[in-house]
Amino acid sequence: MAARRGRRRVLVPIAAVVVVVLLGVCMWSLQRSLVYLPARGDVPSAASVLHGAEDVRLRTSDGLELGAWLVPPRGADRDTAVLVANGNAGNRLTRAPLARALAGEGFTVLLFDYRGYGGNPGLPSEEGLAADARAAADLLVARGHPPERTVYFGESLGTGVVTALAAERPPAALLLRSPFTSLADLGAHHYPFLPVRALLWDRYPVLDTIGRIDRPVTVVLGDADTIVPPRQSLAVAEAAPRLVERVVVAGAGHNDAALTHGPEVVAATVRLADRAL
Repeated sequence: MAARRGRRRVLVPIAAVVVVVLLGVCMWSLQRSLVYLPARGDVPSAASVLHGAEDVRLRTSDGLELGAWLVPPRGADRDTAVLVANGNAGNRLTRAPLARALAGEGFTVLLFDYRGYGGNPGLPSEEGLAADARAAADLLVARGHPPERTVYFGESLGTGVVTALAAERPPAALLLRSPFTSLADLGAHHYPFLPVRALLWDRYPVLDTIGRIDRPVTVVLGDADTIVPPRQSLAVAEAAPRLVERVVVAGAGHNDAALTHGPEVVAATVRLADRAL
C-alpha cells in the first residue's frame, strides 16, 4: 500500500509537468492567434462616421494595401497631425470618438487598421505592424505632415508600435496610453505558469526603446487597469528622457471611455503638442 501511494505522489508532479509542457507547445505554435485579437469585419466609410473624413489607402513596403481614415481639423487648424496606433481590440471605427475629439482641438487625425484588422489583408506580427505604421507615416508626409509636425499616439499594443516608429522617425512628440514595459513582461504577468519570455516571438520592448527617444513624451494610464498593470506604465514614464507629463486617470480601466477618449486624454494631447511645437 505504501509503495502504491508513493507511486501516486510521483505521478501527480509528472502529470503537472506534462500539462505545462503541452500548454507551452500550444502557446508556441498558436501564440500570434493568442496575442493578436483582430476585429476582421469591414468598416463603414469615413464620411458616414466623421464629418469631412476621407477614406485613404496605405501601401506597405511588403505590398499590402490597408484601409485608413484621414480626419480634418475643425475650427483653428494647428497644422499638426496625430497618428493613432490602435490597441489590440476593435478597429478604426472604435476610435472615431477619439478622432472627433482631437479634430475638435484643431488636429488632423489619421486612424488606420493594422494588417488583419478592419477588413485588411495579411496576418499581424511585430514586423508587420511596424511596416503598417511606416506606411501611415508616409501617407501623412504625402499630405503635408512630416514627423516633426506629427504626434504619435499609441494605445496599449500601439505603444509598442509607435515607440518603434519614433526610434526610426522621430516625431514632434509621443503620447503613450497604457504602455507596457514589453510584451514579454505583460505575458509573464498574465501567464506566470508558462515560460513566456523564452517562447514569445514578438517582443515590443517599449521600456528599452523609450530611453533612446529624445522627444517630449506623455504617459497616460488608468489606475484601475487590469490588462496593463499600472506599474508597467509608470516604469515607462520613469524611463522617458523627456517626460512632459504622467497622467493617471482615477478609477479608469483599460477600455473605459475615460481612458480611450475622455477629456483628460484629449487635454493631455493638447498640452503635449503645445509643449512640443
